[in-house]
Amino acid sequence: MDLIEKIIEKKPAIVKRWLDVLVETYPEDSRVFFKKETDQFANPVGFTFSKELESLVEYVVRGNLGEEASKGLDRIIRIRAVQDFSPSEAVKFVFQLKGIIRDVLGKRGSLEGFAGELELVDKNIDKAGLLAFDIYSMCRERIYELRVGEVRREVGRLLERANLLCQAAQQ
Repeated sequence: MDLIEKIIEKKPAIVKRWLDVLVETYPEDSRVFFKKETDQFANPVGFTFSKELESLVEYVVRGNLGEEASKGLDRIIRIRAVQDFSPSEAVKFVFQLKGIIRDVLGKRGSLEGFAGELELVDKNIDKAGLLAFDIYSMCRERIYELRVGEVRREVGRLLERANLLCQAAQQ
């Protein structure tokens, strides 16, 4: 059995730990809610996290970072980009997958025969982390563009009002 098969075999435990790590970045009340409420409509954030992490494990360890993996990362990162996270905090969970895999699969000694495969999995996780950072940057850029547009509209309205007031005062 190769390392990737071992990881896929332990996928439920890996996903559970990965979700725990991701949810730990939120306040206590949110953590409890994200884990407890499983309804997609009552808890869209928790539902998205658990659903996307489950599919991402296999994509990431296999190095299949194509469209499906990008979509999964995008759904998670979009949520984190609008929250009060620094860029490193927002994408840190991706890199934490390395330690989670090592913990779930056992002690380092049991992974010795898989050094080459483990290095490849680590590189795939790094690539996924960089992809997550790119997605985060695009999301934040879009947020700033929306804010600038809103400020421009507000200033435009104020100028219109000021001009109307000036015209009314002149009459």
